Amino acid sequence: MKKIICLIFTLAVILGITANAEGTPLTADRINDGSYDITVTSSSSMFRITECTLNVGNGKMTADMTLSGTGYEKLYMGKGADAENAAESDYIFFTDNDGKYTYTVPVEALDKDIDCAAFSIRKQEWYDRTLVFESSSLPEGAIKKSGDFPLIIVCIAALTLIIAVTALFVYRKKHK
Repeated sequence: MKKIICLIFTLAVILGITANAEGTPLTADRINDGSYDITVTSSSSMFRITECTLNVGNGKMTADMTLSGTGYEKLYMGKGADAENAAESDYIFFTDNDGKYTYTVPVEALDKDIDCAAFSIRKQEWYDRTLVFESSSLPEGAIKKSGDFPLIIVCIAALTLIIAVTALFVYRKKHK
């Protein structure tokens, strides 16, 4: 009896983890190629993104982010401490878009904290920021539907196993 309860508990935990797959980071292989307006949250009100376009193609993602101000000369995808020692080629410089600064940054995954250091023009120092590109803001049809199929298979298999174990338990109890 203890083994059956333990097995059912383990399966429930596995199902809980699998069912939470929507909260996991979303990579380029799960998104249809194209360009999409997307919402980006920033850890700092001083680094406010007013517009952002996510570009997906060839298994990679980049984002064209336009900031509300013009106070940052360059970005570095990582921490400010690392940016101080990075090569100039690792920096991402702005393009002037009608008086607004736009940066094209690589995006590893959506719904994931991404470190981004911003270099202040006025203070001449790096500031650490955390960005999250929100998959919930993508338009319908942007996310590939085929990714839902494995989740359904896992759920059906787990449910079948639970039913089989329960039936075995009932059978053994009746035939003792």
